[in-house]
Parts: sequence; structure tokens; C-alpha cells
Amino acid sequence: MKRSSTLRRFAVPALSAILLFAFAAPAYSQSRPQRPKTTTEKKNQRPVGLTEEEIRKQAEERRLEEEARNAPLDDDPLEIEVDLVNVNTVVYNKKTGAIITGLKRENFAVYEDGVKQEITNFAEPEAPITVTLVVEYSKWSEIFGYYGSSGQEYGHLEVIRPVAAFVSRFIKPPNDYASVVAFDIRPTPITDFTNDPNRLQATVNLLLRNRPAFRENNLYDAIKFALMGGTADSVVLENSEQRKIEYGGMVDVKAPRRAIILVASGIDTFSRLNPNEARRVVQEAGIPIYIISTGNMFYKMYEHRLPAVDGIDGTPGRLTFLQARNQMNTWARDSGGRHFEMTFPGEIPSILESINALMRHQYSIAYDLGEKRPPGKKYKLEVKVDVNGDGKYEEKGYVIQHRPYFVTEEEKKDDDN
Repeated sequence: MKRSSTLRRFAVPALSAILLFAFAAPAYSQSRPQRPKTTTEKKNQRPVGLTEEEIRKQAEERRLEEEARNAPLDDDPLEIEVDLVNVNTVVYNKKTGAIITGLKRENFAVYEDGVKQEITNFAEPEAPITVTLVVEYSKWSEIFGYYGSSGQEYGHLEVIRPVAAFVSRFIKPPNDYASVVAFDIRPTPITDFTNDPNRLQATVNLLLRNRPAFRENNLYDAIKFALMGGTADSVVLENSEQRKIEYGGMVDVKAPRRAIILVASGIDTFSRLNPNEARRVVQEAGIPIYIISTGNMFYKMYEHRLPAVDGIDGTPGRLTFLQARNQMNTWARDSGGRHFEMTFPGEIPSILESINALMRHQYSIAYDLGEKRPPGKKYKLEVKVDVNGDGKYEEKGYVIQHRPYFVTEEEKKDDDN
């Protein structure tokens, strides 16, 4: 059996109902004997015998009661597989940015390829969140941070600072959980999902004490690992004797509020996945990705001094930074998340406040998939909202943030690749 390091939720087995049968003996009242009355009134009729139909009915009832009394208890939970399409949605005012709360099921409508779907599951925003922070921890991120701060601080602080602020300010035990995955040439889980503040602080301290070792950023492989899981080095803070483990991605986590927070430049060196494959992974997962671009501050400061294309020494050119920005925008849009282009460190608190608010105010909407769909097919999703309850869906003035596509799973191959 594969070892799974994801957070588990265990269903409480349903208990069989206990049949209670009450048998009460008839109560008789004693009275003084009276002399019979000499009247012409009829006496009360005596009970007549049961009909054959009533006798058969009583026998059947006794048989069913005996079977229920002797039936074995089934401690295994009953699992019913239902194909649901989840469309987590945030609604906010386009002009002010204020998030709209208090909406009900009847305020929403979901369309798949233009066909309205019946909303079968609906939940108003709840507080608990489960996130994976995916952090670019490479030489390039260190260089971008160092020159972005004009050499006033260690470069790797640029990627550690958002992680430290989020896990210390916004992860609230016991209901919130977070994991941290750092990547350069490969993704490495620093801590699995935990709600322990000490464990999260140890993660931050570990990143602070060390320095990036490789220049390469295999971003596409890292995002697939965080979402889908895979084989990786053992979790760093667990001090396991095993060198490799099977790490479960965010899609295996059974939690109502899930998200990826990506802190990275957006530059990919030589991932096994190409951009189209990485985009498909993001679309299939259906989990919001909130992105903080760490290379943007460097690019804004030195754009005029960068070459158009990458230098012979591998230095990213302007085209590489623009491609990275487009990649980040695409992932945020396809996942129903958001891309924040950081231009100076002072923005981090407000960016994290926005991410926290967006995650905690998602309306959980789902509809039944119905008939089985062909694998690997993409369907367009559209959510409409009637904020005022006047029967008219809002066309302007509000942003309805959700993933725009639903992609059926590909058929799994026999190999593990």
C-alpha cells in the first residue's frame, strides 16, 4: 500500500437503527357486580374472530420483526459515489472591491456550455481553510530579491516573508491547516498539512537558516506536484529514514476550502511538463491558485537594462519575464484564483489580507454531473448572480470569480509515470 501523507477525514460509521417494541398487558378495572338490567337495549357485541387476511398480516409483521431483531450490525460506512462538479465562487464589487456576503442558493445560477444546471449542493462561506504554500527557493529567486531590495537584505527573504506572514497571521488552529512545498530543480515538502503553530514556525526557521542551492526553477513540475501529488523526498521536518515517499496532493484533501498559494517569479527552466500540460493540470484540479509574483519588483526596476531575450549566461530577458507574467495570469484565471504582482515589499500585508478574504468567502456551489462524460473533455462554466434578488442577473458592477472550465479526468495509464 502507498503511504499517503495528506490530511485524512474519517467518516463516522452510521449506526443501525434499534427497533423498540413495547408490549403492554391490558389493564382491567374491577367493579362491583351489578344486577342485569331488564331493558330492551341490545348488549354490546362480542369481538368476532380475525379474518384470514388479518391473520396473514400479523404473521408477516412478526416475521419482519424477528428478522430485524436478528440482523447483524454493519459497522462499515455506506459509500455512494456521486459525480459532482464543484464551482467555488467569490462575488465582489468591481468598483470598491467589497466582497458580497449573505447570498443564498436562489441568488446563483450555473451554466455548463450554456445549459443551466440544477444546483444540488450549496454552502455559504465558512471560515476554515486548507492551503499549500508553494515557494520558489532557488538562486534566481535569491538574485531577484537581492537586487530588488537594492542589496539591502538577503535575497531569499523575498519569498520567505509572505510565507512567514501568512502562516503566523492567517492560519488559525485547530480548524485551519497548511503545508509548505519548496522547489528549485525539484519540489520538496517541508511540512505536511498541520495546524500546529510550532511546526509552521519551524518551517519558516528552516527556510531562513538555509540558502538556495540550485539556480533552476522547475515551476510546472512543482505546481503539478502540489496539486496531484507524486513521488518525492521525504517530508523534511519528519526526519524520516525513508528517502522517498508518495506525497498526496491537494486534490486528495477532503476539505471545503482548499487553495494553493504560489510565491514565485513565474520563470520555468526545464520542467518535464510543457506550458499546455501544466495548464491542463490546473484546469483538471479545479483548486484556486493565488499567486504572488516575486520577480515583478526586479523586472520593474531593471527592465530598461535587460536584453530582449535570455543572455548567453542564462540571465532572463524581457520576453521571459513577460511570458512568466502571462503564465501566472492564465493559472489564476483558469483555477478561479488571482494573481498579485508585487512591486515592493510593503504590499505583502495587503496582498495576504486579500488572499485570506477571498478564500474565506467562497460560496461552495455544486451540481450533479449526470451521465458519464468522455474522459479529457473540457466544458465551459459560467456562474451568474442576482445580488438584489429581483430576478435579474447582474451583468455589470460585480466580479464573479470562479474557475471557467471543468475538465473530465483522463483515463489512467497502467504505469506510474
